[in-house]
Amino acid sequence: MTFSALSFAQQATGITVSGIVKDKTNKSALSYVNILAKTEKDTAFAAGTITNEEGRFSLTNVKPGNYKLEISLSGYYSQNQPLFVGNLSEFLEIPAIELEQNQNQTETKIEEVVVSASKKNEISNQLDKKTYSVAENISQSGGSVLQSMQNLPGVTVQDGKVQLRGNDKVTVLIDGKQTALTGFGSQSGLDNIPSSAIDKIEIINNPSSKYDANGNAGIINIIMKKDKQNGLNGKIGFTYGTGSYWVRKENLPTIRPQYTITPKINPSISLNYRKNKVNVFLQADNLYTQTLNKNEFVTRTYDDGTIIHSQLKRNRNTNYLTTKAGIDWNIDTRNTLTVSGLYGSEKITDHGDQPFFNGDLSQRLRLWQFLEDELKTTVMGTASYQHKFKEAGHVLNAGFNYTFHRENEKYFYDNYLPNSTGTDAFKLLSDEQVYDFNVDYIKPLKYGRIETGIKLRNRSIPTNMNFIPGANSVLDVNAGGWATYKELIPAVYGNYIFENEKWEAELGVRLEYVKVQYNVNPNHPTYKSDSYNYTQPFPNLRLAYKLNGHNKLSLFYNRRVDRPNEVDIRIFPKYDDAEIIKVGNPQLRPQFTNSIELGHKYNWDNGYLYSALYHRFANGTITRISSIIPESTLIYAIFQNAGKSYNSGLEMIWNQKVSKVYSFNINGNIYRNQINAFSVENLYPQPAIFSANRETAISGNIKLNNTFKISKDLNAQLTAVYLAPDIIPQGKTGSRFSMDLGVKKVIQNGKGEIFLNATDLLNTMVIRKQIQGNGFYYASNDYYETQVIRLGYSYKF
Repeated sequence: MTFSALSFAQQATGITVSGIVKDKTNKSALSYVNILAKTEKDTAFAAGTITNEEGRFSLTNVKPGNYKLEISLSGYYSQNQPLFVGNLSEFLEIPAIELEQNQNQTETKIEEVVVSASKKNEISNQLDKKTYSVAENISQSGGSVLQSMQNLPGVTVQDGKVQLRGNDKVTVLIDGKQTALTGFGSQSGLDNIPSSAIDKIEIINNPSSKYDANGNAGIINIIMKKDKQNGLNGKIGFTYGTGSYWVRKENLPTIRPQYTITPKINPSISLNYRKNKVNVFLQADNLYTQTLNKNEFVTRTYDDGTIIHSQLKRNRNTNYLTTKAGIDWNIDTRNTLTVSGLYGSEKITDHGDQPFFNGDLSQRLRLWQFLEDELKTTVMGTASYQHKFKEAGHVLNAGFNYTFHRENEKYFYDNYLPNSTGTDAFKLLSDEQVYDFNVDYIKPLKYGRIETGIKLRNRSIPTNMNFIPGANSVLDVNAGGWATYKELIPAVYGNYIFENEKWEAELGVRLEYVKVQYNVNPNHPTYKSDSYNYTQPFPNLRLAYKLNGHNKLSLFYNRRVDRPNEVDIRIFPKYDDAEIIKVGNPQLRPQFTNSIELGHKYNWDNGYLYSALYHRFANGTITRISSIIPESTLIYAIFQNAGKSYNSGLEMIWNQKVSKVYSFNINGNIYRNQINAFSVENLYPQPAIFSANRETAISGNIKLNNTFKISKDLNAQLTAVYLAPDIIPQGKTGSRFSMDLGVKKVIQNGKGEIFLNATDLLNTMVIRKQIQGNGFYYASNDYYETQVIRLGYSYKF
């Protein structure tokens, strides 16, 4: 069998080298000075320009390497000096150059200066960030952002959450910012955001201090599409697909049918108009899907010998609309103002069935049917200002962002018991408001740059839960009411980057003050109002040594935090599973993590090999703990701080272009997870102590990808993914395997594009879990929808 997959391109632009030339005697700026950069090895011309009226110059699109800088002006002695251009900074500012007057010079020949652009590198030499183009991920085109991420090196998806190197504490940004679309750094909504709205995805395993300290596993930055070409231009697209072609496992008796032949519809449009100083842009995408979102078959065995079989089937309809529009105003050559707005609407309707049977399936004990009607609305307004100083790359950025996010959720339940029937409902309304303000300053240096800035966030989330009990109600009506989450985070950071011919260094620190207050309805039977605050430094360090032109070693260290999000501490019980009740915990505290990593990258003409050894150790590990209370079969899953945990592993990426037709990318990750022994007390619905012994597991994943460039306009991709068994809180997951296929054809003289793809070709992706709780054992297989075929077309103009 031949596996193939995508070789993701990492973009790198040329470097801009700038400076100023002065008269050595009177220190006045010199105009029209010739500046030439020639390669040190063979003195070949690399770049050239002349100084402006202020004596300043900029050499653009200079490739990394060693150069000789030649400075000459009629009436002055010429000057030569070495110039090193590295990979870490897009802009370099060399110290002022002073020329001495030549009183004896009678004639100077001025060489012709030719300014040319160099070809962009395909692979970045930096080891701290990997960038992947969504358009090149052919086998996942037309789906959601979460589906696009599944094929990226180092990324896995578990229970709808992205994991980096086996860890789901990942902060997700959109255009470098935390937004309500992804739960302000958490991972909500990723399975519904259309990938058609996305340009590229950045994976940052070791973030610097300029990023928020949240997310110990790293950062995933989603870059949305935006064009700046002159005149009117844009792109339209349409994708249609279907999934769930057959029933993989028959339903338990007496419930409604599973979704089959589920439609997926994704129209999109992007428009851009640029003229003179103004650039106007619009991006709109709509993703409508029907999905067999969950189809989990569960067997629970209790300590007293009781066995219960159940199935949780959820047929889901989703419509996600996202629209972003704005205007860039280039006030003058140094000042730009951008004002933009974003509107997002996520409508989810679930029709669910959950029957419960005895051990031999001879008697139905209960049937739980539900309808969930949820609408999430997001409105964002952003204003950003940039001032460019005279030196290239010397900038001051300031921004303000306001977000309003409403969560309007309604649940309706029918509870069928052998001798009675009950009907219940609840309504939840949450209005989140967030104010963000930031100032960032960047100053290029001869051998690097300085970055510094401040950020202020004020966040408020009032939530109201209204339980509506019916006959024979199972709801805990007293656990409803109101709660308000308030968060205040001022932060300041500084970052210094240095690079010469052999060494690279990045040293930074972020200082954050965090104050969180959670006010609880005083009538709540279990939880009371709570709060915490801290002032903590979050340092980062990267040190790299270039062994030669092809080998580089890097050492990373950083300290990060995972703050409980509002939904993690939300006090209201959630009944989307009839007998597994999920509740938050206001007493939850932040998890602090230290990470170290040793990386190596070896480059050659047609490929590279990247490898990294990493180790993380965390205090106050946040996890869900499941337990039962006496004389009940209900399971209560509550977030707790479980003590210390460790994550160590080895990651490798081999990228190789074999020929003009064929290239491959193989990514492997093997890691060891450990959670030390701990004991916690679940307070809801009544106090219960849970203790666990130390858990360890060795797991990993491998992705084998190749790309076939069949002709100039025809590409194909086939991806194979294997995920090894892994540990989860109180248990483990089984192995998984899938294959994806995609074909893309360029038509209409390069303006049109058509693609066909299929996910999980062999229909093998099944989530298997085993959980050992206090008083019970839980085993499940989830045959949710994974196989989808899509056909799409796009046209750019």
